[in-house]
Amino acid sequence: MSLDAQTRQKLDSLVSSDAVVLFMKGTRSFPQCGFSASVVNMLNTLVPKYTTVNILTEGDVRNGMKEYSDWPTFPQLYVKGEFVGGADIVKQMYESGDLEKKLGDVAAAPPAPTVTVSARAATELAAAVADSGAGDVVHLTITNAWEHQLDLGPKETSHVTVESGGITVQLDRTSAARANGVTIDFVEAADGGGFKIDNPNRPAAVREIAPKDLKTLLDNGSVKHLYDVRTPKEQAQATIGGVLLDDAAMGAISALSKDTPIAFHCHHGGRSRAAAEHFLKEGFKTVYNMAGGIDAWSKDIDTKIPRY
Repeated sequence: MSLDAQTRQKLDSLVSSDAVVLFMKGTRSFPQCGFSASVVNMLNTLVPKYTTVNILTEGDVRNGMKEYSDWPTFPQLYVKGEFVGGADIVKQMYESGDLEKKLGDVAAAPPAPTVTVSARAATELAAAVADSGAGDVVHLTITNAWEHQLDLGPKETSHVTVESGGITVQLDRTSAARANGVTIDFVEAADGGGFKIDNPNRPAAVREIAPKDLKTLLDNGSVKHLYDVRTPKEQAQATIGGVLLDDAAMGAISALSKDTPIAFHCHHGGRSRAAAEHFLKEGFKTVYNMAGGIDAWSKDIDTKIPRY
């Protein structure tokens, strides 16, 4: 059934009453469903002022908006008179940064994070900027998976700008919220130099590590606790010296300081990954899983280790 002229006029007025209007169950201060609450929480981080319409107290609005937006559920978000979507779409846009872009000048300016660029990194970045010859600046992006990317590009007016070591660094809003305390350094290695970014905000995660890199950590003493997540029969067939992860070993690990680096391996890396995830949840901060397991070690490090 089509909307009557009076109802449509009322909905037009509500949609245009503010730059951001959320039709929801409850109010901004008291949401009355989980989906509405989730959108409110997201908007609260981006917009200082917006209007909410409680569809639970206005039956004509509740029924009319389903046809008006051609959307059957609530909440429904409008930005500058344009329908954006419901809770799932808003969440996707929020996480990707597209919601901030859609809000444009309505979004509040986020606080600038503290980012430290070392002297060596500043030298390398300054040279790269000079070579670009296009007035570019350094862009730091921190993805949802907490991967850090450095790129050169034109200055973006919508991005957060910080200065350190004579280098201009820009971040999109989502990255800026994850970047406070980040340090950017440049380190030399045997196979060349590269940028090293440390972020104290990064959630702990299992670190997948290649056999050759794990061997280096074992050889230099950076990792002193290697655990074998296989059966005793498998260990009898082939071993690289790891402690079998039995009940005694589980108890010994639990007694270690949570700052102790620990590493796990199995046949191909699957079982050891599960064990590593378990101890990460127990509070250990540096947990390695050897990618490819002992099979990869036999191929890449020591071919005398039997493969099975």
